[in-house]
Amino acid sequence: MAKICHTSTPSKTLANISPQPSGLAKCAAFRFSFGTAMLAFILISCVTGSPCHAQSRDVVCRDGVGDFEAEFVTGVRVRVGAARSGALDSRVCAAELSWDDQNFAVAGSASQADVDAFGVDLGMGAPVAAIQVKKSKSECCMEYKIYSLRAPPVLLRNITGGQFFSAADTDLDGRVEIWTNDAASVEGFENLRLADLDFAPPVVLRFERGRLLNASSEFQSYFDQKIADVRAKLNPQDLAEFKSSDGKLAAVAALPIGSLPRLRSVKVKVLEIVWSYLYSGREPEAWRSLNEMWPAGDADRIRAALLNARARGILSQVDGMSTPIHAGHETHAKIFDGTIVVTATPGLTPKGVKPKQEIRPPKAILMERPPPVTAVEMELAQSESALKLVIDAAGKVRSVEVLGNVQAVDEGLIRSTSNWKFIPAFSDGQPVASQIFLGVSLKR
Repeated sequence: MAKICHTSTPSKTLANISPQPSGLAKCAAFRFSFGTAMLAFILISCVTGSPCHAQSRDVVCRDGVGDFEAEFVTGVRVRVGAARSGALDSRVCAAELSWDDQNFAVAGSASQADVDAFGVDLGMGAPVAAIQVKKSKSECCMEYKIYSLRAPPVLLRNITGGQFFSAADTDLDGRVEIWTNDAASVEGFENLRLADLDFAPPVVLRFERGRLLNASSEFQSYFDQKIADVRAKLNPQDLAEFKSSDGKLAAVAALPIGSLPRLRSVKVKVLEIVWSYLYSGREPEAWRSLNEMWPAGDADRIRAALLNARARGILSQVDGMSTPIHAGHETHAKIFDGTIVVTATPGLTPKGVKPKQEIRPPKAILMERPPPVTAVEMELAQSESALKLVIDAAGKVRSVEVLGNVQAVDEGLIRSTSNWKFIPAFSDGQPVASQIFLGVSLKR
């Protein structure tokens, strides 16, 4: 991944941020006028001999590479970055909270550490910092630690069992969901590794009045797309062959030579279809699909195994089910305009009156993009791309629009915005959704 170095004009804001990505020799930023707004152009730089911070899911610190610090208006400060541990001086990550002259270690020698949200209201009645930690490379999953940002900070909740966690106001309705999966419960399920799966069972959580609720059933269209994608990959002949097997696929000698990898792939896809229905609150559809595609003699066993896995997984940590909002009663979060710069008008603005911006704009936590591969991609990446982003109150990008007359779009950049993380905009001390202009280019 090529990491975006973000700098901003110093000002007194709710959060003072100093992201310090490692392994980057140079990074710079400049601003220029874009109509009535200011468009910040960020230069992405990756010019050292060591590879840029690369991973399937972007995190602030991985194997001792990456840094982030921020201080909230309450004086509580979070730092995630490199640490050194052990006799061999191996590179690891650390996360800590500090306030006044006190420090608290969230993680001391982790394989990965990340700030998913900062200053965000997750529905717990207080602004929080959400820090996710993977203790070692051998572990499958993250711990999601939610701390209050009032001094002294308090651990409000610790959620375990997901490969990742990402807080977002998915529908821009003013409610923040936490997207994750039930990876720990299916690691080793039917002798399958997580690497054998296309995806572990998705899970959507939400806090309401401090209670952690399962909101997965409210996002059935997301699960339906996963199901459709898997069904499209199923070969009818392979499915028929799997259904005539014992389902366990343990007796290799009884299978046609060379068929085990193919049948295991079919088995994985059937499980993914079934648990997509199961985890989205549609148990009858799950068992109907299971009966259609699973060997009849093994259906009862696998049904019980799936229910046991779900019962001991991440959903065992929730306090209840969320209540969907009925059609016609939906709310929509206001999207504050961060593209307009308010200035004093000579002769009209009274002396001593300082114009107030509508919001304090978002600040970057982590912005990375995949490195260009082809010459065409490199040329696109090195040209400036002007973007309009809508960033929700959890600091995640909800939409991206390419501005100006462009003949070709940097698709790698556009796709990468879905993993960018920001401290959200603030209005009157509250995190809010906003739209901003942003410009990026890759310089080598």
